[in-house]
Amino acid sequence: MARKRGLTLGKFAPLHKGHQLLIETALSEMDEVLAIIYDCPETTPVPLAVRANWIRSLYPTVQVIEARGGPTEVGDTQEIKRRHEDYILKNLKLREITHFYSSEFYGEHMSEALGAINRMVDADRKAISISATDIRNDPFAFREYLDRRVYRDLVTDVVFLGAPSTGKTTIAERMAQEYATSWMPEYGREYWHQHQVNRRLSPVQLEDLAEQHLVREEDRLGQANRFLFTDTNAITTYMFSLAYHAIATPRLEELAGQAASRYDLMFVCDTDIPHEDTWDRSGDINRQTFQKHVLTDLARRKVPFVMLRGDLEGRVQQVKTILDKFEKFAAK
Repeated sequence: MARKRGLTLGKFAPLHKGHQLLIETALSEMDEVLAIIYDCPETTPVPLAVRANWIRSLYPTVQVIEARGGPTEVGDTQEIKRRHEDYILKNLKLREITHFYSSEFYGEHMSEALGAINRMVDADRKAISISATDIRNDPFAFREYLDRRVYRDLVTDVVFLGAPSTGKTTIAERMAQEYATSWMPEYGREYWHQHQVNRRLSPVQLEDLAEQHLVREEDRLGQANRFLFTDTNAITTYMFSLAYHAIATPRLEELAGQAASRYDLMFVCDTDIPHEDTWDRSGDINRQTFQKHVLTDLARRKVPFVMLRGDLEGRVQQVKTILDKFEKFAAK
């Protein structure tokens, strides 16, 4: 029996449940599935590589073809049809495609050009009633149509670092209010109160703390509206491990390394506000020392950050000014 090879194509900007139904139908019927994904900077700022990775991570057996320089015009004209057909047949040189999968009008002419069966899936949108345009306009409103891995990539992940008593929690919670979104409290405080012995946690406990913080943070990303504001990350936990024990577990070192590039924006809260002298903190001298270590570590890792200074309202305005101009994928 001849091997069945299915092909689908699109911008997948973003990949949603309608696209997934198409791909999953092809996977259930074909021996091999190929997906062409077009570069389309005029439609979405999400880079081609990010969109391609959504398909690769969700469907490892699909052969993903990143169509850089391919046609992106959509229209029912002979010229547009010819450009798409020429690109696939002459540039990509795809042959031996037995089935062409789509839910659009172009299924007819592309399948004919490929000599393939025109396999239409949910063309009337009765199974999945959504469009990528709607999602692009408001991903939060339509997040039920997006896989968690897709949605979290559309959220701008903002983290606040700094020594204890520099206002990280206050600014993270306030920014969430300003943008009507979620924030991620510092799990370390909760963990410390539950597990500390003589005001210390062991290196293994600090590793566990960092792991659990990340799990919770990932969950909050799925609830966030445009932005997630996070109070501290694994770099802070790593610095505490060095301060307490002069060592860190290999896994905690790894998590700190990942944290250096995980976030879209990093702010460091300065020590120019009064130290809050509570029983679970170790004084302003230690705050200043810890802050120097944090800044040194960020410099060593070459992590870009913005220093927040002044009172709360001043800091809020600093963050808002940056966020209002920020483009998540501009430098990616």
